[in-house]
Amino acid sequence: MRTTADRIRHTLLFEIIGLCTCTPLASWMLDKDLSRIGIMSITISVTAMVFNYLYNLVFDKILVALNKPVHVRPAWMRGLHAVLFELSLLTMTVPFVAWWLDMTLWNALIADIGFALFFLVYAFAYNWVYDIVFPMPVPENV
Repeated sequence: MRTTADRIRHTLLFEIIGLCTCTPLASWMLDKDLSRIGIMSITISVTAMVFNYLYNLVFDKILVALNKPVHVRPAWMRGLHAVLFELSLLTMTVPFVAWWLDMTLWNALIADIGFALFFLVYAFAYNWVYDIVFPMPVPENV
């Protein structure tokens, strides 16, 4: 399994790159002030960082409990991992987006789905590249 330091690096890099990409794009698409979108994005980012750490830890522990190698991650598993993470995060962020951007829950859901779709593709690509740049340690008994 990954170390705590590696999980922190993974999470921080993910959020920094994601924020720098998503915030200006969301400001433009939603026609909202960049600072308002920026504050919202940072709030969601902090929520996502904490959740991401816990989610990945639980995901790895489930793999270990199922006696699956944690260093082998086929495309279907990466896809499932990303979809479950985004759906979970979406349920936590829609009420905040509605309140912060003064939208209905429906409009916030649509906006948040846009964020989720962006981050779904981004998470898939990011995690794939991350595992290449920072490979998982291979257990000695494998």
